[in-house]
Amino acid sequence: MKAYHTRAAIAITALALPLAAAFAQSGDGGFTVAETGRSYASLQAAVDAVGNTRATIRIAPGNYRQCAVQEAGVIVYEAAEPGTVTLAGRACEGKAALVLRGTGAEIRGLTFTGISVPDGNGAGIRLEAGSLNVAYARFENSEQGILSAADPAMRVYITRSTFSGLGTCENSAGCAHSLYIGDIGALTVRESRFERGTGGHYLKARATEVTIEGNSFDDANGRTTNYMIDLPAGSRGRIADNWFVQGRDKENYSAFIALGAEDILHPSDGLQVVNNEARFVPGLKRNSVFLADWTGERVVMQGNRLAAGLKQYEAR
Repeated sequence: MKAYHTRAAIAITALALPLAAAFAQSGDGGFTVAETGRSYASLQAAVDAVGNTRATIRIAPGNYRQCAVQEAGVIVYEAAEPGTVTLAGRACEGKAALVLRGTGAEIRGLTFTGISVPDGNGAGIRLEAGSLNVAYARFENSEQGILSAADPAMRVYITRSTFSGLGTCENSAGCAHSLYIGDIGALTVRESRFERGTGGHYLKARATEVTIEGNSFDDANGRTTNYMIDLPAGSRGRIADNWFVQGRDKENYSAFIALGAEDILHPSDGLQVVNNEARFVPGLKRNSVFLADWTGERVVMQGNRLAAGLKQYEAR
């Protein structure tokens, strides 16, 4: 067994050497623009160097107390080694670690942690313009994971990411949520995990169309949380193949999913809520509703596996 571990360590070291050498040769900083090979000491300097073009900023392993504002272009923010890059504790413009208002952005393998601001809306990402793709990212122990503006042209796609220890309703700006998406064209969230919420909803979105598939919403260790999914303006699309568990410490346990609870901006006719599994933490007995609906429109519900005490649908 020791020989195996030794060989594995040698192999890993050998693989890591070319990567380390590449960064040593690229310049004096951990933020490298892949297309030019130039590196920068700060993330903002790398973003400014990209300007109104399309480029990838590859980030060396490390814990960075930095933030950046993207004003133009299409930028991929990529960890050179997924899971080894953290943007911690710094928010630009009193908003987020990354404030995005270019043409588009993609996040690959980054962790955002410890983001808080005076108004209580500190986020890993604040999307103000353009479209956004997120993959293999972690958002943790902050007031909010991702917060977006309202723009029908926006598209947000999130996959294989984790939202943990997020949300609050204790500040003047109202509630912050693990994921808070405004009135945009479309939101897709797939194969991601929401857990350990600290207030607000796990996923709140006013998007015209939603695709929420194959995710886990684990509220077992949540504190003063509300809905798992809140679509307050109405939405079409599909909520399918997700796993939900509701915890004990809830500010509002009356429903797992809420549809149309605020001003209704979009039709919900034909929304599919199918093949999900929902239950309470072990030992907890209470009554709740899987989908609470304020729209009165036709919602397709089938194949959902619900625990005792959980009503499938309720018009409100």
